[in-house]
Amino acid sequence: MKGKKYVSVAVAAGLIAAVAAAPAGAAAHTAGPRDRADLQAMLDRIVDAGAVGVIAEVRDGNRTWRGTSGRARIGGPQAAPVDGRFRAGSVTKSFTATVVLQLVGEGRLELSDSVDQWLPGLVDKGADTTIRHLLQHTSGLPEYATDMFDKWGIPKERYRSWTAKELVDRAGRLPREFPPGDRYGYSNTNYIVLGMLIERVTGRPYATEVRERILRPLGMGHTRVPGTSPEVPGPHAHAYVPVTKGDKTVPVDVTRFNPTMAGAAGGIISTTEDLNRFFRALFQGRLLPAALLKEMKDPGMTKNAYGLGLEMAPLPCGTALGHGGGATGYLTVAFSSADGSRQVALSITSYSGDPEKPAVALMTSVLCR
Repeated sequence: MKGKKYVSVAVAAGLIAAVAAAPAGAAAHTAGPRDRADLQAMLDRIVDAGAVGVIAEVRDGNRTWRGTSGRARIGGPQAAPVDGRFRAGSVTKSFTATVVLQLVGEGRLELSDSVDQWLPGLVDKGADTTIRHLLQHTSGLPEYATDMFDKWGIPKERYRSWTAKELVDRAGRLPREFPPGDRYGYSNTNYIVLGMLIERVTGRPYATEVRERILRPLGMGHTRVPGTSPEVPGPHAHAYVPVTKGDKTVPVDVTRFNPTMAGAAGGIISTTEDLNRFFRALFQGRLLPAALLKEMKDPGMTKNAYGLGLEMAPLPCGTALGHGGGATGYLTVAFSSADGSRQVALSITSYSGDPEKPAVALMTSVLCR
């Protein structure tokens, strides 16, 4: 997700900017198990730059490397778990978009359908706002998450259950950013509406559609659409936010919160292994027909920023595809080479400093060779 403090888009726009600025020489290593010492050193640099812990999975063809650095808790003895679960934030959007495009492939939707055709009266200018606009963040719908966080970035109503309609109504109290189709403007509201659309078209809960269409067929046994539970089930690293009290800055554990505030825009809990499995299957054509996968990868008017539920990350060797995510205290990177043969997924629990630059270096090293 991305709100005032609830950032996403490839670990916020700062990461994409850092990727774009990476020198061509950054692609110094070929990914794969034979480079495990180099990869481990890059993970260690992410921790040295301010992360509490980092979990990684790197795939190069049929070779896979997994590693961690740092701790599961600040000051704790346990290392960040290599199979750790984490809140994947806006990587959820790629799952939501895949389900929507599957429904298009089944003839149950058209990308040109308006919001009002399926959810009449839900949003302002719904007759002019299409499914494509929602998927590509060109709808102009304002951000519902504005003012949902305190100045430290902690949800104000941390354990409240939100309905999708309540979230969209929050956005409805704000003016549109721009007319539908006028330009690109990232807004989590688009994907909350898409979650509602999936439920209207299928007659089943959003979580059920994701589970039956993606998670179960791909064997993604560690990925959850968590509903109202504030827990991160299974082994996991804890997430923190720095809070200033008096003249001291202290860590506040923000691992637990009600994920309904993120919903179809950012609620999924996953692992690095499962995220790589999802994107590899997607880019190898196992989830969508070729024509719709091509549509998904097309940035259209977004100037190579965003396809249909996919981010484009400019690297020295070309464009990587995938998505970044941020949930309070968790940062996620999940990107692949265009053909899906090389992949990197990172979960970073960041507390201080600037772990983005060494994360970019690792991502570039893996995906470029």
